[in-house]
Amino acid sequence: MGQLSLRGLRKRFGDTEVIKGIDLEIRDGEFMVFVGPSGCGKSTTLRLIAGLEEISDGELQIDGRRANELHPADRGAAMVFQSYALYPQMTVAENMAFALRMAGVGKAEREQQVRKAADTLRITKLLDRYPKDLSGGQRQRVAIGRAIVRNPRVFLFDEPLSNLDASLRVDMRVELARLRDALGTTMVYVTHDQVEAMTLGDRIAVFNDGRIEQLGEPMAVYRAPDTEFVAAFLGAPRINFIDAPPSAGASAEHVALWQAVAQSASGARFATPPRRIGLRPEHLQLCTVDDGIAATVALAERLGDSVIAHVRVFGIEPLLTLRINDGASMLEAGQVVYLRAMPDAAMGFGADGRRLH
Repeated sequence: MGQLSLRGLRKRFGDTEVIKGIDLEIRDGEFMVFVGPSGCGKSTTLRLIAGLEEISDGELQIDGRRANELHPADRGAAMVFQSYALYPQMTVAENMAFALRMAGVGKAEREQQVRKAADTLRITKLLDRYPKDLSGGQRQRVAIGRAIVRNPRVFLFDEPLSNLDASLRVDMRVELARLRDALGTTMVYVTHDQVEAMTLGDRIAVFNDGRIEQLGEPMAVYRAPDTEFVAAFLGAPRINFIDAPPSAGASAEHVALWQAVAQSASGARFATPPRRIGLRPEHLQLCTVDDGIAATVALAERLGDSVIAHVRVFGIEPLLTLRINDGASMLEAGQVVYLRAMPDAAMGFGADGRRLH
């Protein structure tokens, strides 16, 4: 079992409240991802679950038992840190067995648990090595193995891949996904990397300023963000925001693009006039001069099978971004192109920053 219940969870440091009332149910066996920018409260919430920070108000339950006052070692949770935190004077096997040794587990059982975890992580050949002889990815596997041997009810990951280079992060994401399927244990994973959140999480909790801004399955949150903040945070490249044109002085291009996404054949697309419209890069397309709005290419990023084009539409700031799934596109800076939007994909946002339904 590994069910977590956070009810009105708050954390204060002096007079500063950094966690402002978290209500969350994490199901047994679920891979829950806390995602958000630096300073939003996601790591602090993880530390409250682990018992590394004291809860100021609210209640934490683990498998239906109040855990606020439980010692970290008694919560059935194992934490994997960003920094690996391996003992340099110990071998891989000794690092992985350390917590078991401190708990008084016999040598034979320790060795059995270490071997089992090493087999799961495919690091059996590394057991006699020291941390200085390992790559970053190998060290992270050892840190995860040290958590696995404890057979916890809940794994807590605090940005475990942030110290790895891009290719190793991809490899480790694959390993974590495989590990989730192999162990079936509840996992709570903190990251500021939306790719990790979108690819690993059964559900994601998007944090903002000490609160959960939105909770849901990754693609559901991506397609239907509740707020401008969530829409802007999820998605690479970022969503395009287009403000309503002013009543006087707006460019013809600005007005035309706004009307294309805010109006339909039968009238207004939104019941309440939006202050701002959001369009994902994949919802802007190149078209012919007769069907589109003029734009000037500022930068074309060629990614092999696709191109990310940053274009300037007169009267609209900042640049708009579109993804072209055509690696052979020969767009060049300064080139004039024509855009059309996919109006059904447009999201309207009101003055309060919430998405209009």
